[in-house]
Amino acid sequence: MTTQQLVQEIHKKKSFLCIGLDVDLTKIPKHLAGLEDPIFEFSKAIIDATHDLCVAYKPNIAFYEAYGLKGWKSLQKTIDYLNENHRDIFTIADAKRGDIGNTSTMYAKAFLEDLNFDSVTVAPYMGKDSVEPFLEFENKHAIMLALTSNEGAFDFQTKNAEGKELYKLVIETSKTWKNPQKLMYVVGATKAEYFTEIRKIIPDSFILVPGVGAQGGSLQEVCRYGMNENVGLLINSSRGIIYASNEKDFAQKAREEAVKMQQEMEIILANK
Repeated sequence: MTTQQLVQEIHKKKSFLCIGLDVDLTKIPKHLAGLEDPIFEFSKAIIDATHDLCVAYKPNIAFYEAYGLKGWKSLQKTIDYLNENHRDIFTIADAKRGDIGNTSTMYAKAFLEDLNFDSVTVAPYMGKDSVEPFLEFENKHAIMLALTSNEGAFDFQTKNAEGKELYKLVIETSKTWKNPQKLMYVVGATKAEYFTEIRKIIPDSFILVPGVGAQGGSLQEVCRYGMNENVGLLINSSRGIIYASNEKDFAQKAREEAVKMQQEMEIILANK
């Protein structure tokens, strides 16, 4: 999917919601446990209930890998279901990969070619040769960790390096890499006050924003400081939507939570 197609979907659906599929077998409704593939069935039900309200889905790869081969098969079925039925939806493999060039090339092929995700999250600590392989694929994107929402972000990301915060240096440096137009960035909603400075560096890039809802981030604050002319934001919500209920009504309750976020986004877009 191209960036322009993503922008079109945002305006069509009046939403910039991304739903995270962090499927934990200990949290999904018990009535699914006896099914052949409860991970996929849970994901499919969430997708069926919410696909008209969001523009992206973000399977968290760790929640599939944790179940070994069965989990990987569930991931394959989930992305195949999305690609076959909802090609208008942007797909994110939340894998946070990043390694030396040859290894990153294999990671990129796995997620962007074999599984056919639209994008994959990457860790930039090892530099350009760990990220550039993800930028070689047509109409695919790498979403680079920039300033994350976890407590440990302050261990390194906001420390000074060469006279500026490390996260700023990382973002600025990434703009010099090959095919930087295919880069998007992860910035946590709990760091909303940083968006103004980040937008000075990457005014036109899309930013994936976790941390709204369960982690305490404010949608209004993020949009105030982070939205650009093309919206430029994908607001992720995972637990707050997919685990709104652990009963048989889980999909309907997930939809109700997604509706609340979509309606809030529609108002923000109308007032933009």
